[in-house]
Amino acid sequence: MAVTMKELGIDRLSVEDRLALMHEIWDSLAAEPGGTFLSESQRQELDRRFAEYQANPGVVIPWEQVKAEALKRWQK
Repeated sequence: MAVTMKELGIDRLSVEDRLALMHEIWDSLAAEPGGTFLSESQRQELDRRFAEYQANPGVVIPWEQVKAEALKRWQK
């Protein structure tokens, strides 16, 4: 049977600590061989987008711009 959050005491951690633990667990899973959790269609989409970027590297939007526009939109 799987161990529960309550048994491990995770339910007593702050939200911030639980999020940090979640990130650590996720990173540990991603580090395992075969640890990525992408479906075949997701992997194909990433491959398509990367190929498009390689063919046209100048046609990208910098992360800073994307982030600023998203924050502006969400703060309305």
